[in-house]
Amino acid sequence: MKAFVTGAAGFIGSSLVDRLLKDGHSVVGYDNFSTGQRRFVDDAQKSPHFRLVEGDLLDLDKVKSAIAGCDIVFHLAANADVRFGTHHPFKDIEQNLIATFNVLEAMRANGIKKIAFSSTGSVYGEATVFPTPEDAPFPVQTSLYGNSKIAAEGLIASYCEGFGFQGFIFRFVSILGERYTHGHVFDFYRKLREDPSSLEVLGNGKQRKSYLYIQDCIDAILIAVERANGKVNIFNLGQNEYCEVNQSIGWICERLGVSPKLSYTGGERGWIGDNPFIFLDCSRIRALGWTPKLSIREGVLATLEYLKANPWILEARS
Repeated sequence: MKAFVTGAAGFIGSSLVDRLLKDGHSVVGYDNFSTGQRRFVDDAQKSPHFRLVEGDLLDLDKVKSAIAGCDIVFHLAANADVRFGTHHPFKDIEQNLIATFNVLEAMRANGIKKIAFSSTGSVYGEATVFPTPEDAPFPVQTSLYGNSKIAAEGLIASYCEGFGFQGFIFRFVSILGERYTHGHVFDFYRKLREDPSSLEVLGNGKQRKSYLYIQDCIDAILIAVERANGKVNIFNLGQNEYCEVNQSIGWICERLGVSPKLSYTGGERGWIGDNPFIFLDCSRIRALGWTPKLSIREGVLATLEYLKANPWILEARS
């Protein structure tokens, strides 16, 4: 298999690239390095089966050229800045929706029919059913990010119907683990590193979220691509458990050996578009034989240990 991976220098993308190469596949990685880290593709670049193309998905001609000869696309590149979506509304449309259109058009121009797409559990907005299944009704969207992702899902489904594509759409909970560069563990560790005596928490600490370890996420993606045979295959990816933000803070503080004074801001949610309860029904992907290996607590602590061992990531993000 020859795979085209967008966002190849990102957290999930680079982890997928390494796994594909390890499994004996050839990979073309595509990234504009707006948020991706060159260090994340250092090992991949040692392989003769990897080619890195530095480019923007908004450059359709370059995407068409780079994607030529590939069998499948793993489209992971996106603007994942949910918190500040209202500061730059067009960014989500441009980088999540228009970029996806360009990927699909580049596939069509090159006769490539298979695409795996990283969507988000945020598409369920303020869900009314828990755990939330893939066929749950969509309420009003609560974030520009979630809105752009559900629109991109619609584009992919339309290309599957209109041009004979096969789509694999993955609605993630928050992903944790090695190469993690943003999110609550990152934010809390950075704050506690600067001042272990106090910690500001966005929201009331009672938000309930599910999290998934990066290698479990990669396992699920590859199992679905190998075993699912529908035209449009939609999978929730998450755990059969969730935790409160306060629980995660407790695990982090215990591991660091600190007891900060906590201060809460923002009410029941941390920012506009933050859903206070995310818990997905993952029975569909489990029916294909997938089971996560790490619990949420283990994923949080693995992430923390990685950040402790790689302080350069905090500096790069700042």
